[in-house]
Amino acid sequence: MNKTKLILIGNGMVGHQFLQSLAESGESARFDVTVFCEEPRLAYDRVHLSEYFAGKSAGDLAMGQPAQYAEWGFRVLLNEKAVAIDRERQVVTSDKGTELPYDRIVLATGSYPFVPPVPGHDREHCLVYRTIEDLEAIKASAANGKTGVVVGGGLLGLEAAKALRDLGLQTHVVEFAPRLMAVQLDDAGGKVLRDKIEELGVQVHTGKNTQQIVDGENAVHRMEFADGESLETDLILFSAGIRPRDELARSAKLEIGERGGIVIDNDCLTSDKNIFAIGECALWCGRIFGLVAPGYSMAKVAVAKLLGEDSQFLGADMSTKLKLMGVDVASIGDAHAHTTGSRSYTYLDEACGVYKKIVVNESGKQLLGAILVGDAEDYGTLLQYALNGIELPEFPDSLILPQRGGDAKPGLGVSALPESAQICSCHDVSKGAICQAIDNGCSDVAGVKGETRAATGCGGCAALLTNVVNHELESRGVAVSTDICEHFPYTRQELYHLVRVDQIKSFDELLHKHGKGKGCDICKPTIGSILASCWNEYVLKKPHVGLQDTNDTYLANMQKDGTYSVVPRVAGGEITPDKLIVLGQVAKKYNLYTKITGGQRVDLFGARLEQLPLIWQELVDAGFETGHAYGKSVRTVKSCVGSTWCRYGVDDSVGLAIDIENRYKGLRAPHKLKFAVSGCTRECAEAQSKDVGIIATENGWNLYLCGNGGMKPRHADLFATDLDRETLIRYIDRFLMFYIKTGDRLQRTSVWMDNLEGGLDYLREVIIEDSLGLGDELEAQMQQIIGTYECEWKKTLEDPEALKRFRPFVNADASDDNVVFVMERDQIRPATAAEKTADKAEPIKLVS
Repeated sequence: MNKTKLILIGNGMVGHQFLQSLAESGESARFDVTVFCEEPRLAYDRVHLSEYFAGKSAGDLAMGQPAQYAEWGFRVLLNEKAVAIDRERQVVTSDKGTELPYDRIVLATGSYPFVPPVPGHDREHCLVYRTIEDLEAIKASAANGKTGVVVGGGLLGLEAAKALRDLGLQTHVVEFAPRLMAVQLDDAGGKVLRDKIEELGVQVHTGKNTQQIVDGENAVHRMEFADGESLETDLILFSAGIRPRDELARSAKLEIGERGGIVIDNDCLTSDKNIFAIGECALWCGRIFGLVAPGYSMAKVAVAKLLGEDSQFLGADMSTKLKLMGVDVASIGDAHAHTTGSRSYTYLDEACGVYKKIVVNESGKQLLGAILVGDAEDYGTLLQYALNGIELPEFPDSLILPQRGGDAKPGLGVSALPESAQICSCHDVSKGAICQAIDNGCSDVAGVKGETRAATGCGGCAALLTNVVNHELESRGVAVSTDICEHFPYTRQELYHLVRVDQIKSFDELLHKHGKGKGCDICKPTIGSILASCWNEYVLKKPHVGLQDTNDTYLANMQKDGTYSVVPRVAGGEITPDKLIVLGQVAKKYNLYTKITGGQRVDLFGARLEQLPLIWQELVDAGFETGHAYGKSVRTVKSCVGSTWCRYGVDDSVGLAIDIENRYKGLRAPHKLKFAVSGCTRECAEAQSKDVGIIATENGWNLYLCGNGGMKPRHADLFATDLDRETLIRYIDRFLMFYIKTGDRLQRTSVWMDNLEGGLDYLREVIIEDSLGLGDELEAQMQQIIGTYECEWKKTLEDPEALKRFRPFVNADASDDNVVFVMERDQIRPATAAEKTADKAEPIKLVS
């Protein structure tokens, strides 16, 4: 059988989705697929691009994998750009001179950032925000600057502003329109958003028309505006919208829209029926869709058409929910009430910075649109009302008004959703598809995710997916268990309560009183963590050691080669020269690879099991103690240099960070905990991406809670402002113990708070107002943990029985010289970035 020669031009997120959909169809063998990827790397997640500044690498963001593409049988030409399509000869030519014949083409060329053509826009340190290379250029430029300006106050502009602020620049946003996010928000919503962003230290300038960019007197640039005002800055970042990449299609004489974009029909076909266009380069019914979900839908339609199946692209919902610089923002449907006869309901709480608006039809029965700023908890409910035409309650405004008295706020049970309701917009998964997956044998959320891919994109639908799955299982008579495992018919919270109330001190005692069987890999470490959180006993004590996972068992992190890393505590990031010398001497003595971590500590890699006590002894003798890098516990408290050195610092962030780290070191929790303290609102310690973040102000300390810079990043929420030191510590004590008391197994604080009934407001009631009457109890429990702390490395060195775990052989203390660790050249130390670049002088070509 002759294969169809198929060329995909573009390997962004939408291009990757096309390849994945084709591979998963089971029909990819019918095609000889070649991919032109002009970037030096395969597809990566542009939606979460800003996380690159929070420590994620290009590898963390990667979507396309060479091995996966090779397994699918697709050939990828990396760093090679398609520059011409000869439609008569049916040949594609690249900038490297490659000529490939085709039967069908899929254009997924995406978009490029629009740069206003003002004089001076092409000066040095005038940049754009689109690719990983752009981000690297921004980091390099910011290293020598103090001030940064983002031109553009839309979604991308505010993401870019966060990036500049994360890099430590005094940040400004300049917007031509009279408000931020003019497309999604009205004037009232834009004002609330502006106020919140300015509270975070970012200055906003709206209604500004830049006339030219010239040399500055006190900075690199001066931006001169039409109203006669000016603004000086060291870096300018243009994020004023996108334009479709249609130049290749234009040169091939395909039909192009009046304002750009490759014209497509409902089949995603261009004016040449052998050529498809998908994603941000495609113009459907006069519209460019700038979100990833519509692009994914187009990709699936193109695959279906190639396979001869019936499928069409009929537009997409552009509703969106985001967290911009820590502020919840959402827009649904006809948010500006353009529909004839429509009416609006609005709610404004200036004290809390919350604005809500819903737009209903003339009869008041159908939701047409909505705007949410500062509190987007109702987004899921409102979106389902709008998408599925569900009749509104008698008083529609009750959907956005706060709950008062004993009246329950109206919601929307999943049973009311029709089969056609879209649960996951990234992968276009309907409620009906989820029901079908359950009928096909899926019996839990994980199974449904694997079958449908729902909630595997941005993850925003995870809570709704869980509700749908549990409801459907229960409606089929399947009991939805919340038991932690088969050995304990309790949740983690219930087990914690039993341990506390019954004063249970061991796993065996808990199993005897409340469980059955012998336990498993789920309940043992969970209960081990609970016991440590309650009583803080030595984790290698005989009743507890069998409950620990590998890292806790050996008080060090096991690496992929079987060796361990050692991370001593460096409280607040402050370290003496003598201690730095000791770390270097230990690393040289034991041939360890050293790396500065993101938490301002030194990580020593490559220690063998029997070397661990020897290394610990030298570190303990020098005044170090365990950094608990191996535990689900308090890890680090990152700090800037604060008022001691920094001319912007308003308080002693280093001193506070050291005190806090020493206070909470050793505290075990459902998941790891990271803190940070910044000495001013320039936020150099990145406190707002931490579980507990503290920022100094002229009036005290601002406390941020439940941030997370991990796999599912979330900005922390501003919990309380202008706190004195004593109050700050009291609130943190209560918060941590309440989280430990009520959190689920392996649940980060960010997810925990999102799942709390009432969210941040409820947490304020519990911690600040002591609504549950738990304040004194939580503080006393924390004091018990603080009072019983001991360094686990030092304790182990003093315990001959514990040290036996670190012998290379069960019956001998000494190493066997015949057992030799042989390192390959590349394993001696990781290659530097420059070395990696040098090794890749030639473009990579992946050939099946």
